[in-house]
Amino acid sequence: MTLTLTRDRLQAISTHAERTYPEECCGLLLGRLETEGKVVLDIHPTENAWNVHISEDLVDDSLPLTKTHRYWIAPEEMLTAMREARGRGLDIIGIYHSHTDNPAVPSECDRRLAWPQYSYLIVSVHQGKTVDAKTWTLDNHHQFQAESMNVTDMMRMCDR
Repeated sequence: MTLTLTRDRLQAISTHAERTYPEECCGLLLGRLETEGKVVLDIHPTENAWNVHISEDLVDDSLPLTKTHRYWIAPEEMLTAMREARGRGLDIIGIYHSHTDNPAVPSECDRRLAWPQYSYLIVSVHQGKTVDAKTWTLDNHHQFQAESMNVTDMMRMCDR
């Protein structure tokens, strides 16, 4: 499957990631599942709600259990975004977040908390500047696999 989004939306995600550095940013990818793949029609930046209470439930995978290496989207924010998206004829098709001073590769924590139906776009930010962005999906064995990303200059008029 392919994740398609405009250059402007990818730039907005990158700007969000750079603005929140050295903490991880996070947000939702809103769009539609079409025959050619998932099409991002909007993004919904969210607050990184990671806190010590969330980390108590997780096993450490060697990275610090802080907002510099973790993100959490509050369930009530997910529900609000889901309702707003549905009101616009869209769905949540993925989640984006940044990795600070680390590659755009999912961590073990990312894998454990991931949902199979979503794309996971990870932006690598080193010293406050975006250096890479990759997207991933879970396979049938709950392992991340690279997903192709198609960055366009503009979406078709009917998708706006």
